[in-house]
Amino acid sequence: MTVGQELAKVTGLKLFHNHMTIDLLEPLFGFSPEMWRLTHLFRKEIFNAFSKSNNDGMIFTKVWYFDQKEDWDDIENMCQTVSTHGADIYFVELEANVEERLKRNKTPHRLEYKPTKRNIEQSEQHLIGTLESNRLNSKKGEIEKENYIRIDNTYLSAEEVAQIIKKEFKL
Repeated sequence: MTVGQELAKVTGLKLFHNHMTIDLLEPLFGFSPEMWRLTHLFRKEIFNAFSKSNNDGMIFTKVWYFDQKEDWDDIENMCQTVSTHGADIYFVELEANVEERLKRNKTPHRLEYKPTKRNIEQSEQHLIGTLESNRLNSKKGEIEKENYIRIDNTYLSAEEVAQIIKKEFKL
């Protein structure tokens, strides 16, 4: 999300980060199957409507569980939704070590924009559990998309990463 915010600043593109839907629906449904179902439906409608708009483009951020078929299907569905309207799609995969992820997980900036992360103990347990049970980075050659870059941003600022992305994709 933070890299997405910086990329939005330097490109003028709109940012739609994953927690914008999660944090909207979680107070109503908790982290239930219904919340996730509605999140997927809501996102699809947003992508569809945005693709038909006069906006130049959107930055979408999410954690991708590479070991989950459902996540692959979700990404493919999002891509199909926007590509049917002629949009170019760029993939940026970020990686950082566990210590840095835990540190970033409780920054005031992150907590301001992601209300469901404000219970820091619960959020850290979720992060550690996710790292232990899911694969959060792709294997070499696994993403076969034309416009793809992987960046280890453990020691880079969000501003630096945004500039790398802007330059790589000529945004």
